[in-house]
Amino acid sequence: MPQLLLDIPHSLGQEEATRRLKEKFAAAQSKYLGHVSNFREEWQDHTFSFGFHALGMAVTGTVAVGDTIVKLSTTLPLAAAMFRGTIEQRIRQEVGDLLVAAPAE
Repeated sequence: MPQLLLDIPHSLGQEEATRRLKEKFAAAQSKYLGHVSNFREEWQDHTFSFGFHALGMAVTGTVAVGDTIVKLSTTLPLAAAMFRGTIEQRIRQEVGDLLVAAPAE
């Protein structure tokens, strides 16, 4: 199965980036409740392991949060491989937007 590896830079620091990602994953789970099943998540310090089923396909992966970079690793089901570019673009946009530092007041 094809693997998707993404490095997404940020300037929030490890604690704030982790906090924001935890909130985002909880919100996504609620938002996609009707489309995603068997959702599981496990945080261990600043690393997140996840899994879910969507459209009959199993997806698993990890997210590791560093001081300046978030590393996402997931294996795409073969049926989703043709959408790899779209999936990558969407993840980069969603996570990138999430990890933008708020402007100073």
